[in-house]
Amino acid sequence: MKKIGVAVIGLGIGERHLRAYHRDARCQIRWALDHDKVKAKNLAEETGAGVASSYEAILKDEDVQIVSIASFDDDHARQVIQAINAGKHVFVEKPLCQTIDQLQEIQRAWSKHNGRIKLVSNLVLRAAPVYQWLKEKIVSGEFGKIYSFDGEYLYGRLHKITDGWRNAVENYSVMEGGGVHLIDLMLWLTNERPQTVFSMGNRISTEGTKFSYNDFVASMLQMKSGLVARITANFGSVHRHQHVVRVFGTKATFIYDDLGARVHWTRDEDKKAEKLNLPTLPADKGDLIPDFVSAVLEDKNVNEQTQAAFDGLSVSAACDRALITKRLETIKYL
Repeated sequence: MKKIGVAVIGLGIGERHLRAYHRDARCQIRWALDHDKVKAKNLAEETGAGVASSYEAILKDEDVQIVSIASFDDDHARQVIQAINAGKHVFVEKPLCQTIDQLQEIQRAWSKHNGRIKLVSNLVLRAAPVYQWLKEKIVSGEFGKIYSFDGEYLYGRLHKITDGWRNAVENYSVMEGGGVHLIDLMLWLTNERPQTVFSMGNRISTEGTKFSYNDFVASMLQMKSGLVARITANFGSVHRHQHVVRVFGTKATFIYDDLGARVHWTRDEDKKAEKLNLPTLPADKGDLIPDFVSAVLEDKNVNEQTQAAFDGLSVSAACDRALITKRLETIKYL
């Protein structure tokens, strides 16, 4: 069987993409592209790829079927649209794009192909065994009716927004850059889409630095069922890089924090929570890539995953819009 041709754009997190494709015997990495030419050259030599001269040159290569995008956030929209228009399948790091206008452009470009072009965003928490377990329990009804979801994204890497590329991105959003992981988890676990959102934020942790946007944002969201969610993107936290999740149902409560993942099955104060010895993160940032390759090779329908990426961006953009307007915003979905 002829191997599927792959190009990887951006070799920060994209290095994980590159190695995932390299491990997959069905793939041939044709091109690697990065601002750091030395890193691109070294990784290309290691994986048998070529070092691309430009993104446009990659798109002209008819032997490239998959473009894997892990560039800076403000490059995503343009590169995704160009790849789709060139007939390439796209696997892209979060955020899919930065604005609703960009999302509409992506949706229009993708829709022209009637699902033939596969478009998936790398929302990896869905691949974590503990959340797959939790999803099954919620669907089976063991948690009862879900009435509250808390998701906190504790970045713990302040230097990356004060000194790294993020402080040069216009209108950089911590909700789109990190909180979207918890937004996607909320959408997936609850199987509901919030209707309204109110947000507040600050930049106290980055005061006096080059970073000029909110480094902390907290958003309150509500679903039609009455379920209330709270999502925070906390990039200024003095904390190790971690996320915190609490899911409250009428029959059980799930908590994951520094003490690990556990479930309270009863209100009895003498009963301890059940500890869950399941990984709370996927094994690797490239864990979703093998399934994406299978979808391309077997022409599987991944429209649900594409819509999930659209929904996540719709919510995160609404969180940011509410931050600016300082009022309750209605979330509009594509």
